[in-house]
Amino acid sequence: MISEETFSIKKTVRSNPPISGLLCRKIKEKILGKDYDLSLVFVGVKRSRKLNMAYRGKDKATDILSFPISNNEGEIFINPDSLKVKARLHNRNEKNYFYFLFIHGLVHLKGFAHGSRMESEEKKYRAIWKI
Repeated sequence: MISEETFSIKKTVRSNPPISGLLCRKIKEKILGKDYDLSLVFVGVKRSRKLNMAYRGKDKATDILSFPISNNEGEIFINPDSLKVKARLHNRNEKNYFYFLFIHGLVHLKGFAHGSRMESEEKKYRAIWKI
C-alpha cells in the first residue's frame, strides 16, 4: 500500500474535480516512483493566475502548473475551472482531461520539457490507463 505521506491532495476551491485519489496514487507511483513525495493542489482562477505570473511571467490563469522541489518531491497545481474549459476545447470529458493533465504534470516533474520526447513519454503512460 502506498503511504499517505508520499501523496496528498489539497483543495483551496469549492469545486470537486472528478478524480480518484487511488488512481492518482497509482499513476504517480508508476511515473515518479513510490518514494516521490507529491502534493496535488486544486486552486481557483486568481491563485492560478498569480502563480503563473510569478513563476512563468504569464498574466493569465492556466489549467496546470508543476513545481519540482527536489529530486523526489514536487507539487502540481490544477485549476478546475480552466480544466473544464480546456476539456471541452479538446473534446474530452473532465475526468479524462484531468488525468491527461495530471500525467503531463508528472512527466514535467520527471524532468521532461515540452517537445517530442515529452509527448512520447506522455503517450506511453496515457496508453496504460487509456487516457
